[in-house]
Amino acid sequence: MQRAPYAADPAASRGREFPENRDGARGPRSEFQRDRDRIVHSIAFRRLRSKTQVFVAPDGDHYRTRMTHSIEVAQIGRVIARELGLDEDLTEALCLAHDIGHPPFGHAGEKALEEAMTHAGGYDHNAHGIRTLARLECNYPDHPGLNLTWETLEGMAKHNGPVGAANWALADIDKAFPLELGQWPSLEAQVAAVADDIAYDNHDIDDGLRAGFLSLDDLMEVDFLADQFRRVERQHPGASREHQLRELVRSQIGLMVNDVLEQTRTAVKGLDSAEQVREAGKQLAGFSPGMANEERALKKFMYQRLYYHPEQIQTAERARDVIARLFVAYQQDPTTMPDDWLDRLPESEPGKSRHIADFIAGMTDRFAIDQCTRIYGRAPQGLSNV
Repeated sequence: MQRAPYAADPAASRGREFPENRDGARGPRSEFQRDRDRIVHSIAFRRLRSKTQVFVAPDGDHYRTRMTHSIEVAQIGRVIARELGLDEDLTEALCLAHDIGHPPFGHAGEKALEEAMTHAGGYDHNAHGIRTLARLECNYPDHPGLNLTWETLEGMAKHNGPVGAANWALADIDKAFPLELGQWPSLEAQVAAVADDIAYDNHDIDDGLRAGFLSLDDLMEVDFLADQFRRVERQHPGASREHQLRELVRSQIGLMVNDVLEQTRTAVKGLDSAEQVREAGKQLAGFSPGMANEERALKKFMYQRLYYHPEQIQTAERARDVIARLFVAYQQDPTTMPDDWLDRLPESEPGKSRHIADFIAGMTDRFAIDQCTRIYGRAPQGLSNV
């Protein structure tokens, strides 16, 4: 499809923080393709395969992790970007990178790091994702981080909209490589954000059903879901309940994607540059008002029935305890850290605590449990809730 005039153009990128020497061996990839590939090849991305999405440290392989979720977000994002004439590679890069800053155990782990880091500027998974890719990954001899383009870093920073008050991690990057935090980002970043919503709204239903935390009766309490399921029943009357429920999830994704396309096409009429998108002063890619209301009701249902399920809350508390205990252990006796991390540990605050948080945030669920067991002799029981 032809590139839309309001799409991000890799040939017109604002560049990278650090100059790079180029030679003919780098191949024909665009700047945004390079960004996507750097993200996929990063250690931080590989670790997502063993980090919590909904269920903590799942023993089975049927449940989504942060990596499989990110891949599903990218698939949805690419479809929307292609239909709108946007840059698919930038969209995909942002979708794949959007959860890289999550610590082990998902939001439970993040809450524990927020509390542990109160004296050192706090912790935010979005800012930490940017810090990870711009400073902590060490793939290149001439600069820290992956040296991603301005457009990719901007999209990571602002995919949910302008940032009013950046925490220390994002502020440090913004000071070195200003990202215009007060403006809306590219349409590619906005598409990545709504693709994330579509993916977890629906795929978390799938995982919740598979784990037995949700039932068909539960879903039928939500008008939006009930209407869609009745339609699936009419279209597939002879199918099993399991197949009908899988079809429900698929059909809802399609319904939401089509809504976003229709709404966004209307919103961008008359725009003829990517800069006009940033200067619009509002979100342009997203749901229609009617679908936005349905999506909010669906989220409310999911929080009540799945995310705040009593078993989820109990497991989250045990997971928070693991992260809190690890932070205390490394503060009190840094020699319990691996040598390569110990050698780089700052002597004073807040650098010391931030370094410890960097180490913990990079852990997978299982590695965090193993470290807690190694240091304390045991880890809390019941850390897998499926």
